[in-house]
Amino acid sequence: MREVAFIKQNKEKWLNFEQAISNNNLKDPDELASLYVHLINDLSYAQTYYPKSKVIIYLNHLASQAFQKIYKTKREDSNRIIEFWKTEVPLLAYQYRKFIYIAFIVFGFFTFIGAISAANDGEFVRSILGDPYVDMTMENIKNGDPVAVYKSGSNWGSFIGITVNNLRVGIISFVMGVFGGFGTLWILFKNCVMLGSFQYFFYEQGVFWESVRGIWIHGSMEIFAIVIEAAAGLILGASILFPGTYSRKVSFKRGVKTGVKILISTFPFTFSAGFLEGFITRYSNVMPNFASVLIILFTLSLISYYYLVYPFKVYKREHQKLVLPEYA
Repeated sequence: MREVAFIKQNKEKWLNFEQAISNNNLKDPDELASLYVHLINDLSYAQTYYPKSKVIIYLNHLASQAFQKIYKTKREDSNRIIEFWKTEVPLLAYQYRKFIYIAFIVFGFFTFIGAISAANDGEFVRSILGDPYVDMTMENIKNGDPVAVYKSGSNWGSFIGITVNNLRVGIISFVMGVFGGFGTLWILFKNCVMLGSFQYFFYEQGVFWESVRGIWIHGSMEIFAIVIEAAAGLILGASILFPGTYSRKVSFKRGVKTGVKILISTFPFTFSAGFLEGFITRYSNVMPNFASVLIILFTLSLISYYYLVYPFKVYKREHQKLVLPEYA
């Protein structure tokens, strides 16, 4: 069958299904699953016979929306909060994984810019971090404790202050996505340039390892969360710039809803990072190296697994549960 004939034959069915999903007109999970199977069959056919066609992108998007709808409709009596963290967020992370990957690529690029700028301009670090902070850090390095700044204040005071600030940065990063994602990129740029120049400064002073084993005890989850929050902002921006088959208003609402869920998912990690910075990082210079490395690896592995690995496992599990056992 020619591609034009294939599209003509199924176009009305796809559009009706898309409209039904958008308007929540389909409530019966059996009906949803049946239509989902038809969509998967159409998608498989298109991938086989029209591998370069744009219809594949459209059907893949539609099937993804159908899958999300089935999951919500089929959810049995269970704790809503647990399901949110256990299933809903991972499915969103899987569905919007490209935005997470883009956020990480941009993060690496901007951080590299900060490091290179610091390496080629002796005054760059001061212009970014400020003279008082640099002078204080230089004094701390001379005294043999490069990360002594994290020992200032009380444990609880540091924990609360740092956590509130990180939550504020994450929320602003997301909200700035309303400017087509460019506001989010600007927030990410400022933070990454600061991070890159900050780490190069310690490298230049010959205390790079001391800074790493101190800063990244809390930084692994803190920075990772910032990247995920930036991804949420990019999703919001894309919903405005690229509404696809939806009206811009509907697309924007979907972008806000999805972005807020992903943003909220980072809060436990932000709280954990604040706790580590307030109660653990201040002792990094006296704890054994293996203890610092163990904490860094554990926290980095935990958040990496949740956003980069676990979503694939959840998608595979839920996909098989919804399609194969009950509706095959």
